[in-house]
Amino acid sequence: MKVDVLTLFPEMFGALDVSIVQRARTAGLLEVNVRNLRDWTHDRHKTVDDKPFGGGPGMVLKPEPLFEAIESLAAENARVILMAPDGQKFDQALAKQLASEQHLLFVCGSYEGVDERVREALVDLEISIGDYVLTNGGLPAMVVIDAVTRLLPGVLGDEQSAADESFSHGLLEYPHYTRPAEFRGMTVPDVLLSGNHAEIAKWRAEQARLRTAQRRPDLLQTKSKS
Repeated sequence: MKVDVLTLFPEMFGALDVSIVQRARTAGLLEVNVRNLRDWTHDRHKTVDDKPFGGGPGMVLKPEPLFEAIESLAAENARVILMAPDGQKFDQALAKQLASEQHLLFVCGSYEGVDERVREALVDLEISIGDYVLTNGGLPAMVVIDAVTRLLPGVLGDEQSAADESFSHGLLEYPHYTRPAEFRGMTVPDVLLSGNHAEIAKWRAEQARLRTAQRRPDLLQTKSKS
């Protein structure tokens, strides 16, 4: 998969140089290019923003550099994604959908946002990672890239890891334990030590549903409607 990121703050993206994302890049499973929007300006001040028509606080990203940058980076198979607080809420289902794409181009909003004509003419999908506002779209873009990278074939050492994680089946993940079997008076459930794989699978399914009911009952309601 190829990923391009268009941002005013490329120095933020050092998180993509570590852990699973970097492993995917080293293995040739993921190509990431972080681009500075100012590289598509033509004045000596490298101006990317201006005051909003109609007045109001803050600044708006200008259409000229955004149009030029997106049109130069977006190949025919690219999906252009704007990170914006009013976009579609990101979830595991959307991550799976994006993992099947060949080329993702992330546009990181900043200040009061982007000129609306950019959305209308160039953006395929707008994504929000939650109901809150961040300084710019850099951190949300990294969240989406990380979540999508984990789902690319060959990235995780065990493909079952992604299949069993929280939200993969509309439920939160079951509890995990490791050695020692007893620690400070707290013991591992006997079923996990039994070696009975059918009973272990049943216990994990029950625990996943119980944990979801306790912590995220909204997920169960959504699951029942689907």
